[in-house]
Amino acid sequence: MKTTEVIRPHHIQCRVYYEDTDAGGVVYHANYFRFAERGRTEFLREIGFEHHQVKSSHNVILMVCHAEIDWRAPGKLDDLLDIATETVECGNSSWKMRQVISRGERVLAEIKITVVAVGGSGKAVRIPPQLRQILGSHKASESV
Repeated sequence: MKTTEVIRPHHIQCRVYYEDTDAGGVVYHANYFRFAERGRTEFLREIGFEHHQVKSSHNVILMVCHAEIDWRAPGKLDDLLDIATETVECGNSSWKMRQVISRGERVLAEIKITVVAVGGSGKAVRIPPQLRQILGSHKASESV
């Protein structure tokens, strides 16, 4: 497992393609959740916990059980977006995070996500201890 320090918050960039927009060239609202998923996945990959590895090594999948979004400005075709991901809280079986999607200095959306660890039975289980420890060490500062 990687245990290198991750800069808080974790950032990735994503370009807005035609397929991400509506007829007016504005990012379709549901696609902000897709961009956020990419941010969470890359954050996990950077700390050494790719989804397939968590499932094969620990028989656990990480599922979104709650999502809340605050749209502040529209994203548009060809924008280069920054997706910032930070842990807010990491409990025994759930992980709460905040993600901010921005274009330059302009915040387009803030997303609050809760992920739950689910075992083979379909019920909540404990997050693997190594992952919980790393997530806890990457808790958010006051702002993203």
